[in-house]
This record gives sequence, C-alpha cells and structure tokens, in this order.
Amino acid sequence: MTQHFIVIGNPIAHSKSPEIHEQFAVQAGIDISYQRQYCPDDTASFIAVVEAFFNGGGVGANVTVPFKQVAYDCCAARGGLSAHAKTAGAVNTLSINQAMLQQGASITEALYGDNTDGQGLINHINSLGWPLTGARVALIGAGGAARGVILPLIESGIGTLTIANRTVSKASNLVDELSTASETIGKHSIKTCATSELTGQFDIIINATSIGLSGDTLPLSEMLNCHYAYDMMYGRPLPFLQHFAARDAQTSEGYGMLIGQAALSFERWTGYQIDVATATETLRQNK
Repeated sequence: MTQHFIVIGNPIAHSKSPEIHEQFAVQAGIDISYQRQYCPDDTASFIAVVEAFFNGGGVGANVTVPFKQVAYDCCAARGGLSAHAKTAGAVNTLSINQAMLQQGASITEALYGDNTDGQGLINHINSLGWPLTGARVALIGAGGAARGVILPLIESGIGTLTIANRTVSKASNLVDELSTASETIGKHSIKTCATSELTGQFDIIINATSIGLSGDTLPLSEMLNCHYAYDMMYGRPLPFLQHFAARDAQTSEGYGMLIGQAALSFERWTGYQIDVATATETLRQNK
C-alpha cells in the first residue's frame, strides 16, 4: 500500500524534500508518494490543506516557509506539540494521533506537531565527527533558524553557548523567552553579544542567518577563530565558510542538516530509521 506525504510551502517548487524522501523509501523498502503542496499564504488556506490531506488518508506532512509558525499555532490551539516544537515555537513535521482520531477527535484536534530541524543539525555535526561534548559554541543569528537549534545544542552536551546577533536585544530577548519555556535551557548560562563583537576562540561557530544567500557578508571580527564552521545554508558558495576555511577551520554547509531533519520526520511517520550517511552520499551523486 502506498503511503502519502506532502511538504507544504509558498514558494514550494524548489523543495528537495520529494527526492530526499523517495531515497529514504528505497532504503526502507516501502512504497510512498511524496508531493510538493503549494498553499496560499494565509492561515485558513493552510488549515484547509492540512485537513484535506489527512482526511484523504495522508500519513505525514512537512511544513516549510512561511508556515512553520502557522503550523505551531494550529497544533498549540487544537492538537499537540513535542517538547522541541514548543521550545522552537515552530513546527516542521505534522502527523495524526490515531488514538485520538479513533476516539472521535477531528483532524485538527488529533494533529501533532514536531520540530526536527535542530536534531537534524546535531545528527549531521555528529556524522562529521565534530566533538560537541564540552564544546565552546557560538551561534550567529536570533531568528527562527537559531531558535530551533538551541535546545538540541544544549541537550547534546556542549560546554558554553554564545548567541551573536546584529541587534543584541533580539538575542537577549530570545534567551529570556526560551529560558522561561524550557527548564533545560534555563539552567544553561547563555551569553549574548553583537555579531561584530563576537571574538575569541570557539570550537564550533554556526551561522543561522540567511545572509549568505544574498552574497553579503557578516561583520566578523579578525579576532574571531574556530576549529569548525557550519552554515545552515547550502547549494552555493558561502562567504561565511570561505572566511573560516581561509583560517584553517573545517567547514560544512547545511545540506546534511536538511537530510538529517528529513530522516527524523520519515522515522516519526514510518518507524524506519534511515542510514543518513548512505542516503546523503546517494543524493549527492544524483544532484
């Protein structure tokens, strides 16, 4: 029996999720259909798409820009949320609580939202062999991408975390909000500073901004160094990685994070644990 999945977004034509999940299905030996689903950018349309998909027998849905917050709000108001989704304030993976459905709940009441983005990053960093336990980590950016990885980073056992952002108050407000939302984060002392004032030696520096897509560069200090540099963006030359490669740091773009978060979604839906390294190699060869 074919299992049906979608990714909901606007725009959506560029999404690589269908190819990724189809490769997972080959590895798992199951039959799936995974489609891109365009949705008008409003809450009512999003809810209508979700209801129609799951009422039609859909198994799972991924959510991408600009609907991760909408999906979160929908699950918070009507359904359920994982701890990672609650902390991130965003949902990228939707499924249905079948037990609730069987008890007479509606689709939206049985909707369950998760966020696999942050754990996808951690899994990719681990696969690269970069040490996280006790690591001195700097995270650049205080938007949605940064928000989703702070709890998984702390859970991975890092030593210290510094969040740098162009506007320091945004970084400080993010730390305050997440410290209230998560006891795990609240127990961790997180420093904040302006991006241009981030200095010193770090084990890992992660760029969670999208500045590299425009070709612009971050205002990085000459006194900033690291052993490993990770950019969540992918698919083009990234000035952030070029900067640290010139300083002899090991670097990685975020394509592996994309595959890692998708693998976790796939596992949530189907129960199959994906060999991410093998899938990544195959997908790179097919690009």
